[in-house]
Amino acid sequence: MASMRVHELAKEFDMSSKELLDKLQQMKIPAKSHASMLADAYVDKIRKNLEPEIKQRAGQLEDEEARKLAEERAEAERKKAEEERARREAVEQERAAREAERAQRAEGSSDDGRAQGADGEGGPKKAPVSSPFESLASQIESEKERVAREAAEARARARQAKMAAEVAKKQAVEEALRNRNAKGSKSASSASTPKRPAPVLGAKKPAFDSLLSQIEAEKQRIEAQKQAAPAARDAARKGSKPERPAKKGKRGGHVEQIVPELEQQAAQPEDRYAQMAVQAEKLQRDKVLAEARAAVAAASTHEGEGRRKKRKEKREAENRERMELEAIEKGLDPTLVLDDSVVEIPQGATVAKFAEILGVQPNDIIKRLFMLGQVLTLTQSMSDELVELIADDMGRKVRVVSPEEEYAVVYHDKDEDLKPRPPVVTVMGHVDHGKTSLLDAIRDTGVVASEAGGITQHIGASVVEIDGKQITFIDTPGHEAFTAMRARGAQVTDVIVLVVAADDGVMPQTIEAINHAKAAEVPIVVAVNKIDKPGANPDRVRQELVEYGVIPEEWGGTNMFVEVSAKQRLHIDDVLETIILQADVLELKANPDAEASGFVIEANLDKGRGPVATVLVQRGTLHPGDVVVAGTSYGRVRALVDPHGKHVDSAGPADPVEILGLNSVPTAGDEFRVFEDERDARKLAEERALRARLAEQESKSHMSLDDLFNRIEEGKQTDLNLIVKADVQGSIEALRDAFEKMDQSEVRINIVHSAVGGITETDVTLASASDAIIIGFNVRPTGKSKQQAEKEKVDIRLYRIIYQAIEEINAARVGLLSPDIVEEDTGIAEVRETFKVPKVGTIAGCYIVEGEIHRDDKVRIVRDGTIIFEGVMESLRRFKDDVKSVKQGYECGIGIEKFQDLKIGDHIEGYTVKEVERTE
Repeated sequence: MASMRVHELAKEFDMSSKELLDKLQQMKIPAKSHASMLADAYVDKIRKNLEPEIKQRAGQLEDEEARKLAEERAEAERKKAEEERARREAVEQERAAREAERAQRAEGSSDDGRAQGADGEGGPKKAPVSSPFESLASQIESEKERVAREAAEARARARQAKMAAEVAKKQAVEEALRNRNAKGSKSASSASTPKRPAPVLGAKKPAFDSLLSQIEAEKQRIEAQKQAAPAARDAARKGSKPERPAKKGKRGGHVEQIVPELEQQAAQPEDRYAQMAVQAEKLQRDKVLAEARAAVAAASTHEGEGRRKKRKEKREAENRERMELEAIEKGLDPTLVLDDSVVEIPQGATVAKFAEILGVQPNDIIKRLFMLGQVLTLTQSMSDELVELIADDMGRKVRVVSPEEEYAVVYHDKDEDLKPRPPVVTVMGHVDHGKTSLLDAIRDTGVVASEAGGITQHIGASVVEIDGKQITFIDTPGHEAFTAMRARGAQVTDVIVLVVAADDGVMPQTIEAINHAKAAEVPIVVAVNKIDKPGANPDRVRQELVEYGVIPEEWGGTNMFVEVSAKQRLHIDDVLETIILQADVLELKANPDAEASGFVIEANLDKGRGPVATVLVQRGTLHPGDVVVAGTSYGRVRALVDPHGKHVDSAGPADPVEILGLNSVPTAGDEFRVFEDERDARKLAEERALRARLAEQESKSHMSLDDLFNRIEEGKQTDLNLIVKADVQGSIEALRDAFEKMDQSEVRINIVHSAVGGITETDVTLASASDAIIIGFNVRPTGKSKQQAEKEKVDIRLYRIIYQAIEEINAARVGLLSPDIVEEDTGIAEVRETFKVPKVGTIAGCYIVEGEIHRDDKVRIVRDGTIIFEGVMESLRRFKDDVKSVKQGYECGIGIEKFQDLKIGDHIEGYTVKEVERTE
């Protein structure tokens, strides 16, 4: 026998666990609670000791249950007997009451018989009078009987009311006919014949709603009979025989009720035919009126239906025209868009989603996929070709909709709502042809000084006021890696200024800019720069551009050419006048009163402000507090910052602003628009993010065992995993495009993760898990990420010029890495205070937090994980003495050459440049 717990044994004995524990304590058996386990020997001992008590308790319980059952049965029988006795007493009382009522009725009828006999002997017979309500007691008994017959009386009253209504109607018709016939002819017979008074047809029979009303009605009837009796006797004496109603029988003595309808029909048989004629005439008139009303209603209804039908057709035509224009603007076939039988399938739809849209069972889709050799589950995405094949096999017309087309919104504004807006000008051209210098000459802001190597690294926007007219400029990079950014600039622009160096001519990125402009159908204004340099030949530039379809106006073309010199500030006004002239020709207009929409020019993650997106408003007006959706990001606008760093209250069409308040960093080139409800914005952004994640998962290639074995055996292909971190989203796009263009026949490059911001410990952990290299562009490691990378032996490569990163990755890919010059960090100093020294500048009071800073080290200034300056130290002192180095844990004063914008919290990193031999 198995061991048992205390509560199980207590349940077997039909007692509580507490009672059993008390028994066990008396028996000195160890048990602490109801869940204590009892051994087999203890269980046997307990059963033997408690067996007599259990049996006795069981017997008592059985006796008690039998006694309770007997008591319940006796109580039930007693109640049943009482109910039977009460029922019998009620029946006896009812029977006695009925016998008393019959006796009273018999006594009343005998009295009436005797009175009638006396009247017959003394004189002429009068009309018998029968009233069951001679006394109050009899009336009360009759009322009781009436209550028992309530249902029958209700039906009788309904029939009587219906008959009275019909009789009243017929009497009214007969009265009208009688009045009309009385005017035409009067007969003697009708004059000599005594006419009976017409009964009051409209009067209703007493309703007998209460006992008093019944008594009053009976009194009135008896008085009427008494008054009619003398008149009847006088008529009998004169020998006339008045019409008397027929009797039912002598025994009952009841007078037959006079029916006015029958009396009228018997007295005036000719009126019945006249009544029928009147009724026929009335029916004919009603029929004619009904037909006339129906004709009028039908005419008005057909007219209204016709107008509604025309309005509906007009709306449908306008809707079809609008859909056709939208399809043409999106570059789609209008016939597919307007065909109602065509089903739109989102690109990358899963098997379950595809089946749901088509309205079929998912098993049918999976079966057809099996027949095509494709094994997919419900949650896996289908390619565009599979979608079209399956739909064609099922006889359905489908159209695959891309995410851009699915979420694109085409706005149609009325002409009266459109107002003039400033032009948006994009400056494009080859690298180092002077695009930023030209913009610098226009706005005089000195942007070139802050660019690394004098090359524009990411897109920027600025606003220039000229003669009261605003022009918005967008500067795009000229390096070959920034193709996507140049295409994005061409999409949002009105006029393109193509900068070509007079001494260099047409270059590859110049041709690419021309192609982007033609694809976007944007007019081109050519600025031939650097005409002040020796060897400049503007005519050669014109001849080379003619080959690509850019023909000057003076040569019979449509493109305006301006010769400028950005360095010498020559002919800058001519460029602006040409831009304004071209904008006037275009007649640019927008609706500033609508909800704002536009494009994201650039986006980055700021440590203090969070995600920051530079947007260009194309339609409407953007205000702080608006709910914005940009790609997979959404949020409420907390602040608007113009290109000069000032907070503004609104941004209209063609205004570039930075917006704060998004939940994540959007992708450059995403369309943004304002929503009224934040819940709708969140729903759309989350749906886009889910689509993006699914697409990213599906884009990863999965390797089978056979394929893996073949690759290992051949030894041809290996993977190079990268984690890319940059300061802005555009730089990430540029790096990604550059890596995809590399030859990946031997080494496949996978970008495991990419984001905006500094290199964090999470990035190092991901790189360690995925065996990846971290590429940092214009960012630095933050926190303890560098120590963690050294501990886990993760390679971090930092770059400030994009083509250096591309060249080094390409060299590593093909195995051509040679000894190179690398930077070796020596120490990090934290700026804790700044001091202004006359004739010297700003001195940073620093604390060495890591390594050792040397006087001859090169330094970089890092603020919020981003490099803002690189240079050399001008001075290094402790107290008043110049020193060669300062170790970790000591304080010092550091002066930076040609840099004064030091702030508390900045990090000064010292490094040296060494040549290290590569062993990879």
